[in-house]
Amino acid sequence: MFELKEDHMTTIETRNDAPSRTGLVLHAPVFYDLFVWLLTLGRERAFREEMLRLARLEPGESVLDVGCGTGTLVIAAKRQVGTTGTVYAVDASPEMIARAEKKARGAGAGVVFKKAFAQKLPFPDAQFDVVLTSVMLHHLPGTARQELAVEMRRVLKPGGRVLAIDFGGADRNKKRFLDHFHRRHGHVDLNDMIGLLNEAGLHVAESGAVGMRDLKFVLATAPCCA
Repeated sequence: MFELKEDHMTTIETRNDAPSRTGLVLHAPVFYDLFVWLLTLGRERAFREEMLRLARLEPGESVLDVGCGTGTLVIAAKRQVGTTGTVYAVDASPEMIARAEKKARGAGAGVVFKKAFAQKLPFPDAQFDVVLTSVMLHHLPGTARQELAVEMRRVLKPGGRVLAIDFGGADRNKKRFLDHFHRRHGHVDLNDMIGLLNEAGLHVAESGAVGMRDLKFVLATAPCCA
């Protein structure tokens, strides 16, 4: 069952299908935005732009952001793919989706938002050039991460790209106050992220440090042929 709302700039669809393992779903968007502001020292936009640089977005591409939170990344993605590109965003939290939609409308960014679980993406096969997921994998239990990786592979076009970013675990001697604050949500080892995407049938093209705190990234591609 879907609930559809439309205006000139954004579309929101709500999907009620729930997988067996949902992981942690955040329901406090204002607190989330405050935490990200503190984590990035007030430079969230520059932080998101750096993430998208790793994704190598091009004008006209179709993009999906899985676990979009309050929408800052997906709004930046829409700016990069332009009017000829399409951008979709998924989150399991209706509160996050509502705040993201408000941000996108204020920014004049045409984005389609869907309330759905990451492990059951409501899209047909081979729809997207790029799939993004940032600081969301650590919210999911192991089996759910595997399900998400398979789903991201499924919705990618041949030759498409996945960019996964998450906390890799700070060095014990370098941890700061905020690192201790978010540690209860865990982290995802870089090698585990690489293995996760490889097992889903993706080829890892690049991986390493994002360059901010303990964030790590993996860029992987789908085979060009079925």
